[in-house]
Amino acid sequence: MLTLDAVDAGFGRALVLRGLSFRARPSEVTCVMGRNGAGKTTMLRAIMGQVPVSAGRITLDGQRIETLAPHLIPQLGVGYVPQGRRLFGSLTVAENLDIGLMTRGRGRATRDRVLDLFPRLRERLGQTAATLSGGEQQMLAIARALCLEPKVILLDEPTEGLQPSMIAAIRDTVRTLRGMGVAVVLVEQRAEAVLDLADRVAFVETGRVAEMVPAADLGPEAPQFARYVGV
Repeated sequence: MLTLDAVDAGFGRALVLRGLSFRARPSEVTCVMGRNGAGKTTMLRAIMGQVPVSAGRITLDGQRIETLAPHLIPQLGVGYVPQGRRLFGSLTVAENLDIGLMTRGRGRATRDRVLDLFPRLRERLGQTAATLSGGEQQMLAIARALCLEPKVILLDEPTEGLQPSMIAAIRDTVRTLRGMGVAVVLVEQRAEAVLDLADRVAFVETGRVAEMVPAADLGPEAPQFARYVGV
């Protein structure tokens, strides 16, 4: 389990997260929703050690990780797919996957399992990442994170700007990961997507989780969507 307890984090004196507490459980999809600037991406970056934590604690299966160097956190089994994908554009699909595999010392069997989820990438192993379509690049970013065989995967708006067929493929992958026991943390802004995928929804406001609600208790017209996400 990934746990954040009363976390303060930000940039210098500018706090973004203020006493934020959050849980991500194995075999669950926890969607994170909130307006722009609420702290959703900062929360993910704090988990990955990219934003300093000034108070509180972050633990993975009981081990504190907020004091670790950023390069050590993926080695513990936390995969991260940021907005913008951040692939190595001049490297091939295969080389990008190899970087994921090296992080936790995984081999060809892991790569084959990942490519079974994204057969289109298997056809493009020798193609440079920069020449892929936007949807294929997002698939590659997720596939690279899955090469860690993660316990937890953090996805920051992975379907943004994609065509419907790609969105469907990524949602299917999220469901598969849940079935494999992975704790999925998904930042998403669309209520219909959240209700289709989530087990629980964390509504973030001004750097805190204002409400954590079982998705089964929410409908399309639930007041939380207007309160925390609507303009």
